[in-house]
Amino acid sequence: MDLPAPPESDDDVPRWTAELGLPGLVDTHVHFLPERMLAKVWDYFDHACEHYGREWPVHYKLPEDERLRVLDELGVLRFAPLTYPHKPGMARWLTGWAGEFADANPAAVRTATLFPEPDVTEYLGEAVEAGCRMVKVHVQVGGFDPRDELLAPAWGLLADAGVPAIVHCGNGPIPGSFTGLDIFGEVLAAHPRLKVVLAHAGLPDYTGALELMRRHENLVIDTTMVGTPYSEDMAPLPQGWASSLVEFADRVVLGTDFPNIPYAYAEQLVAIHGWAAADDRLGLPFLRSVLYDTPAAVLGVEPE
Repeated sequence: MDLPAPPESDDDVPRWTAELGLPGLVDTHVHFLPERMLAKVWDYFDHACEHYGREWPVHYKLPEDERLRVLDELGVLRFAPLTYPHKPGMARWLTGWAGEFADANPAAVRTATLFPEPDVTEYLGEAVEAGCRMVKVHVQVGGFDPRDELLAPAWGLLADAGVPAIVHCGNGPIPGSFTGLDIFGEVLAAHPRLKVVLAHAGLPDYTGALELMRRHENLVIDTTMVGTPYSEDMAPLPQGWASSLVEFADRVVLGTDFPNIPYAYAEQLVAIHGWAAADDRLGLPFLRSVLYDTPAAVLGVEPE
């Protein structure tokens, strides 16, 4: 079956999803933060040349209500608003804030975050009891070792509850003290029942991400920034990427990093569309799975 033409712009996304037979999108990787914290994040990206050696102009630097409106107009039916701490004492506060944000915005699912600290299982347990659907773990920004003994009971708690962790542990865009898929691979080996979404498909180690998926059946990858022209300049996909996804066609979920991306939302969708078109074994079923069915299942939301 021929695929519809990919979206030409954000305004064209609803046409594309409708022609795919979807009611909209489910995005597992979106960022909403307290305003003062978000301002600091945007200031960091404003100085991206100092940090990354290249510009990173945030495309959707808008007030919160306008960002929510953009997602609605794109047809994002449900999304995971992710927060992340960079020091002890922040994770409990951010988890509480994320819960309040989800309560106020029906399209948002409840999320939490964590940091290696004595009370991590206490606030995570409270979040799970309150209906948390996903836990953000940012090894690079947090600068912590995911194998820290303080986190062992937290991983066990999430494994028992069946709540997935979405983990940024790859070496992109720049390495951290404890990044690298081999390090988080030890966590997966120690907690085989833990459900994990590997953020950015492990960028830049895409091949290593697929190898981890072969060893761990509860691991999926998200599409965040993967294959977009911006990322291809710094971390190009390996040859035959689309064909390599055939083995994992139902273990890939939509993620975008909205609003902090340096390009329009539609560019991520065009990249995913290109993978589906590149191999006949993917095609329409793959797009429906990545954009809606699998992320809805990962987040535990009812598909329409």
